[in-house]
Amino acid sequence: MTKILVVDNYDSFVYTLNGYVQQLGAETDVVRNDAFPESEIADRIAEYDGVLLSPGPGTPADAGVSIATVHAAIAADKPLLGVCLGHQAIAEALGATVTHADELMHGKTSQVDHDDSALFTGVPHPFTATRYHSLAIVDGTVPDELTVTARTGGGVIMGVQHREHPVYGVQFHPESVLTEGGYRMVGNWLETTGLQGAAERATGLNPLIAAHRA
Repeated sequence: MTKILVVDNYDSFVYTLNGYVQQLGAETDVVRNDAFPESEIADRIAEYDGVLLSPGPGTPADAGVSIATVHAAIAADKPLLGVCLGHQAIAEALGATVTHADELMHGKTSQVDHDDSALFTGVPHPFTATRYHSLAIVDGTVPDELTVTARTGGGVIMGVQHREHPVYGVQFHPESVLTEGGYRMVGNWLETTGLQGAAERATGLNPLIAAHRA
């Protein structure tokens, strides 16, 4: 059974995202971003087939072990998906600048286009994405290790991917009921962890609303 470590950045909807992963066939363990020290990260992620960094409040520097987890995943060539704050943590870990976005987005939707890379296989062009963020990656600071995989019509970076390792980030919320193709994106990522058939299982699934657990 494919096992995923979900790092919870104190986000109220982490269990919805976690529910997507479980519905698509993986087992998960959810841990808070301050539940263990950075010195344990490499050993922790070695027990899993992939790591998911959740959304959350604040900045990447405030997100506990998130940035260190990105470094550990790259060193171990471990599949990692960062969502919203997790996406920003990937960028900051690799040297990009994350700063206040030109527009505060809280539950707003945007049309997003993508490059048909692995995470976006089978996702419409463009697709509707739900955004909850006040920070964004500064375009001109994206390092050579990352490629931009998705943008809004206005050019705001909505997706990144490491050029050599299975590390992916999305600024929007795939688990939102208003995001098109959210299940498919999560399924596509789970395929990179070795969970065969996850993308196919995502077809036809409807958005999940999960109760928050403290």
